[in-house]
Formats: sequence, structure tokens, C-alpha cells
Amino acid sequence: MLAVLAGLIVGAVVWLVAPWWVAALVAAVVGLAPALGAFTATKRHIRLDGTMITASGLFRSRRVELEHLAGIELLVRAARVSQVIVRVNDGSHGLILVPVALYSGEGGRELDIVALRRLADAFSSSELASAAAISSVLVEQLRAEARGAGLGERPLYRAVELARAAGRVPQTTLTDHEVASLLE
Repeated sequence: MLAVLAGLIVGAVVWLVAPWWVAALVAAVVGLAPALGAFTATKRHIRLDGTMITASGLFRSRRVELEHLAGIELLVRAARVSQVIVRVNDGSHGLILVPVALYSGEGGRELDIVALRRLADAFSSSELASAAAISSVLVEQLRAEARGAGLGERPLYRAVELARAAGRVPQTTLTDHEVASLLE
């Protein structure tokens, strides 16, 4: 709503010095583009029902049965604002990205403890060794959070530090060995 209002105000100012169609075009560019982007972002949802994870957007929806995974990876985007994402795919319907943590400077935000626990349980139902390893990382994250550990002691934050130390920025996928090292 604020973007549309800003577009209308800018369009009205432009109308004072330009033809109405130029003002309408400027108002649409300034107001509608950000409004459509915000609307699209609010329509994205990730839901976990048992071992079925569903990612729905504005136009389509994807489902992955976590018991029958073809692949699972821990993806780290290390930049000014760093993000830790679990990428899952079942081999046929594409992949789903599940953001689990977001860090900026010396602070951050992680999934709440109930969501992390449900996600760890769902990953442990898979037959893949990498799913079990990522499940263990999430459980260790929960333990660190329960004891009030600092960021440096949390496995998901250590994943960001590992990617930065290796110089693999802005985006990297952790190897199985690196995921296992997060538990040490």
C-alpha cells in the first residue's frame, strides 16, 4: 500500500510538469513494481506435514516426500547478510529450498525450536546418510540453543564461518565432510 501511495504522489508531481500519460507511466513504475514484488513475496509458504514438505508460491506448488529423497544438501550464502538453507529434492519434482538460519554481523535469526525439531525428525526418516547428518546438525543446533550457547557454538553459524574461511562466497554447498565437521 505504501508503494502504491508513493507511486501516486510521484505521479502527481510529474503530472505538474509532463503529460498525463508520462505521469501515469512513472506512477506505475514507482508504485506498482514494488507492490507486485511485495505481494508475490507474501504468497510464498513452506509447510511440513509429517514427512511431506510443500513449497507453494503465487502460481505453483511443489511437494517433496522426505522419506524418498534423491538428494539433500546444506547450502550457505555468506555475505553481509548470511543465510543457511537446506536444499531437498526427490529427483522428479525439482527441489525445495528451506531457509533455516539468517545471520547479520553478530546477530541472527533461526527457525524456532519446534520447527527445527520437526524438520530434524522428518530428515531422519530418510534413508540417505546426508539426511541423517543434516538432521544431526539440526539436533545439535537445538542443544546449543537450549543451553544458551553463543553464535560461535551453534552449528548453523559455524557453517557460515566455514564457508567464509574457505573463501567460498557468496554461495557454496557444504560437502558431507564439512557437514560432519559442524558436529565437532
